[in-house]
Amino acid sequence: MVRLVLWDIDHTLISTHGVGRELSAAAFKRTTGLTMRVQAKVDGVTEPVIFRETAKLHALTTNRADFEQFAEALAEEHRKRSADLRERGQALPGAAAALEALASSGVTQTVVSGNIRHVAEIKLSVFGLDQHIVWDMGAYGEDADERGDLVRLCLQRADCAADEAILVGDTPADVAGGRTCGVQVVAVATGRSSEDDLRGAGADMVLPDLRDITRLLHVVRSRA
Repeated sequence: MVRLVLWDIDHTLISTHGVGRELSAAAFKRTTGLTMRVQAKVDGVTEPVIFRETAKLHALTTNRADFEQFAEALAEEHRKRSADLRERGQALPGAAAALEALASSGVTQTVVSGNIRHVAEIKLSVFGLDQHIVWDMGAYGEDADERGDLVRLCLQRADCAADEAILVGDTPADVAGGRTCGVQVVAVATGRSSEDDLRGAGADMVLPDLRDITRLLHVVRSRA
């Protein structure tokens, strides 16, 4: 039966409405001394890859120590500007109710995210979405570059078989990460990817958003 739901964060549970990019730019400048003129692709991409590829766009070569410095600065920027995040961002429609409904069904919930863990914790706590998340079972940007590796690591940490888990995300990368590990994927078209994009990527179910809790619960219960 389904024991574990793996949540993506950005554009699945929350939207920062541009604040996230501003915080990344501030952390980039603190780390490199340069103004971030352009940012590499972020959708479905882990934080170390975003940092490395953004640095390349500024003619910089970086290493793990540089990323760790950036990650520390990024977490600090999120802590300092959590009020801005709360004011300008939002929990996406249905997110809180979906987390609550799954918790009431006895399902363990954690996070598989390209965000570093400290940022993931801040983002969900700002919008009151952290109560049902088991953080130590999750996998985060600092753990691996590729999303499939994050899913695999999360399953290991949770001591959960792939057929006992469901991943919920909003990008083809989320879908690929789940399918690579044999995890069923529910995709929500609340980001930049359309429902057709997500179906084409191989999602097992595609929802316009998280407001249809009945359909989400049906996926969980139908695996029992």
